[in-house]
Amino acid sequence: MNNFLSFQIHGGADHDGGIVESISSLLAFFESLTTQEPAAIFSSILPGIAGMDNIHPLLVHFPLAFLSAFFVLDVIATLANKSHWRNVASWFLYIGTLAATFTVIAGFIAADSVVHGGNVHEIMERHEHFGIAVLALAVLLSVWRMASGTLIRGAANSLFLLCSALLCVLMVLGADLGGLMVYQYGVAVKAVPVTEVGHDHDHGDEHQHADELQPEPKPEPEPVHDHNHEHAH
Repeated sequence: MNNFLSFQIHGGADHDGGIVESISSLLAFFESLTTQEPAAIFSSILPGIAGMDNIHPLLVHFPLAFLSAFFVLDVIATLANKSHWRNVASWFLYIGTLAATFTVIAGFIAADSVVHGGNVHEIMERHEHFGIAVLALAVLLSVWRMASGTLIRGAANSLFLLCSALLCVLMVLGADLGGLMVYQYGVAVKAVPVTEVGHDHDHGDEHQHADELQPEPKPEPEPVHDHNHEHAH
């Protein structure tokens, strides 16, 4: 046990220095912030956001999380006949609807500002349609919930839960297309060539090296599609 704790604290193998080294690196990072300009501090603390062309990929996580939590909790509350749980679910719905509003707006801005080829334009259009459908259905459910509270019963409640399930299905389909654009076609991705030894994060003895990786060839990009001239969103 003592050897194990020493290994964890001081590091070794894949632990890159252990807890002591991690704390030391963190303190050095905070110290370096005191010598930077405000703009540089923001980039140092949130380099991912600073490197984004738009914030749509950041915002999209919030409606996914809140609206999914709403549906799961609402179903459980219905089965358990817990009205106060449904009140909590209602707030998840309202916050998720608000988040979906900002996400859709950011998505429209991203579609008009991100360079993309004609081979992904149709996918982007379908992704937008799913986003609009999610927002419209979320608004409908929010208004319905505000008007009825937790008093929805019988067939009306069954219809409400069915619409909620449809909302989650639409979110999954839209998210799938978003992932397809990013991971298959590299939309808004700044590719960086791999020059260091690859790491598979497996704590065994086998490591995978960059020269052994055989990435699948990506589809050939088609001419850049002008999103503004052909479609008005």
